[in-house]
Amino acid sequence: MARSVPETMTAMAAMTPGGPEMLQPMTRPVPTPGLREILICVRACGVNRPDLLQRQGAYPPPPGASDLIGLEVSGEVVAVGGDVTIWQVGDRVTALTNGGGYAEYCTVPDVQALRLPTGFDWVRAAALPENFFTVWSNVFDRGRLQSGETFLVHGGTSGIGTTAIQLAATLGARVFATAGGEEKSRFCETIGAEICIDYHAQDFQAEIAKLAGDGVDVILDMVGGDYTPRNLKLLAPEGRLVQIAYLRGSKVELQLEAIMRKRLTLTGSTLRPRTTAEKGRIAAALSTDIWPWLDEGRVKPVIHRCFPLREAAAAHTLLESGTTIGKIILTVD
Repeated sequence: MARSVPETMTAMAAMTPGGPEMLQPMTRPVPTPGLREILICVRACGVNRPDLLQRQGAYPPPPGASDLIGLEVSGEVVAVGGDVTIWQVGDRVTALTNGGGYAEYCTVPDVQALRLPTGFDWVRAAALPENFFTVWSNVFDRGRLQSGETFLVHGGTSGIGTTAIQLAATLGARVFATAGGEEKSRFCETIGAEICIDYHAQDFQAEIAKLAGDGVDVILDMVGGDYTPRNLKLLAPEGRLVQIAYLRGSKVELQLEAIMRKRLTLTGSTLRPRTTAEKGRIAAALSTDIWPWLDEGRVKPVIHRCFPLREAAAAHTLLESGTTIGKIILTVD
C-alpha cells in the first residue's frame, strides 16, 4: 500500500568532495522501500558533524546505503516494503537513516523509526534520532550511568552535549560539562549541568577535580587527543570513559598503571556502521525509557537554526564555524 508519490525528487548532493559549496540540488529517482523498509516523505532533516566529513570525502556511507548525506529525518510514511508490520501509510515518524536524509524522500529500515513525541513538530522531531541514539547507546548502555553518579560531557553545547546533559540530569546524575566561551557555559547550566567549565578560560581537569570528590563516574568525550589522559586522571575508581569522536586526534599515550589501579573502562563506539538489528534495539530502548520524558516535556531538543533544504551549504558553513548551540535543521516544503 502506498500513497501517490512522484518518480523523481530534489536532493542535495556533493558529487565531488570539498567545501560546503559542493552541496548542490539535483534530481534523483525516488527510492523504493525494500524488505522491512519504509519510504518517508521528508519534512525536516538534521545536520550533523558526520555529514561534514562525508561531504569532504572522509566518511563514506556503509555498503548498501544511499550515497546522499543525511542521518536523520522526520516525516510521513508514504509507502512500506515487504514484511513491514509496525508502520503504515500516514504514520508520522522520526527516524535514524543509514544515509539519504538530504532529500524529499528517504527509505529507512522500519525498526529505526520512532513515533513523534507528544506535541512535537517536524523540526523538533528531526533533531532527535542521531543525538538520542548516540547518547543512549554510549552513556546509558556502554557507560552504564546510574542515578546518583557523576557525569562529565565535553562539548556541552553540541547536539550530543545538550542531549547528554538533559538525559543524565533527568536520570538523577550529577552533571558537569565543558564548552567554549561564557555564553555557551551558562547555557549548559540552564539545561541541567551543575557546572560548565569554559575551557578557553579555565583548566577543566583542575576545576572538575575540585568538584568531583573521588572522581567522575562516566565521561563522554568527542575530543580525544590530549584530553584522553586528562579524562583518565579525572575518573573515579571503576570509572568509564566513553569515546565517540576524536577532534584533536585519535592517537594518544596512556599510562596503563592508572587504568589497572582504578579498574577503569575505556570504551567507545560509532553509530552508523552498526547493524539494523542493533539500531533497532536502541530504538526500542528509547521508545520505552526516553520517549515518555519527551512526551512529558522533561527533555527537549535544542534547536540553533533552521535552513531550507536548498540552503544546505549555508547550514554546513554555520556548523563548521563552531558557534552553534544545539542542532541545525533543514526543512523541506
